[in-house]
Amino acid sequence: MAEHRSYDDRIPADTSPEGLPVWATAQATGPVQRKGRYVPESVRHPARMLPAIAAHAVEHYTQPGDLILDPMCGIGTTLVEAIHAGRDAVGVEYESRWSDVADANVKHAHAQGATGRGAVIRGDSTGILSLVPVALAGQVALVVTSPPYGPTVHGLVRPGKDGVAKSDNAYNDGTDKGNLAYRDLTGLADGFAQILAGCATLLKPGGVVVVTARPWRKAGQLVDLPSAVIGAGLRAGLTPVDRCVALLAAVRDGALVARPSFFQLQAVRKARATGTPMHLIAHEDVLVFANGHPAISGGDVVA
Repeated sequence: MAEHRSYDDRIPADTSPEGLPVWATAQATGPVQRKGRYVPESVRHPARMLPAIAAHAVEHYTQPGDLILDPMCGIGTTLVEAIHAGRDAVGVEYESRWSDVADANVKHAHAQGATGRGAVIRGDSTGILSLVPVALAGQVALVVTSPPYGPTVHGLVRPGKDGVAKSDNAYNDGTDKGNLAYRDLTGLADGFAQILAGCATLLKPGGVVVVTARPWRKAGQLVDLPSAVIGAGLRAGLTPVDRCVALLAAVRDGALVARPSFFQLQAVRKARATGTPMHLIAHEDVLVFANGHPAISGGDVVA
């Protein structure tokens, strides 16, 4: 299985000057991390979690045989990394296209020798307690998920004679506004609080919720999604216990090597040309909650 763990080029986790634990989760690019491990259709999802982020959370916060949940599982990244690590996993996905891909990825993982059990449920996770089996209440050791970053994201790009063509840059065709991505920040946070409240019921004593989030820009203004996620967690009755940094840039010789998309690089160059000191995104915030008060830290393991 080593050939599928190319992202496992590990270096010790470090701590930033501000005291935030740092996860070195982008030593290899996203495509390299997924190559051979995920079905080809996976690349078309507009907002994929880095497999190394999910794998780090799974390995650090759980033990083999534990149950892991992703209430917004997309292509099933959390599930794939969990079952490869000998854990069981359940995912909920709103859009049928991606729930089908998540199913395919779980089957692909089993074909590669993954020993954990995985299941994907199609539905709206704001009502997650009506979707998952009642027997799972109080059984989940870890929730790993990420809220959407607005209705459109960078997607895929292809150069052509008329410029750069963009594709797969939206969660759906825009006709179904049920996806949380189509709500404003307040609506997104409220919906996410509903999801987290359901997850709190499913968590076992001492269970942990890990949410990755980063700000995005709307009409040039920064939208503070991480703070909104913290508020949603508090309203759901969860206790914030840690905040970490998951790198989206590689660490090479003590320096960060950014891995920006075409559009991120373009936006930063345009902003700097007008005098705005914008920087490339180099990390995601990792917000850790618990339904109790365990001593939890994300910074004492390798990434």
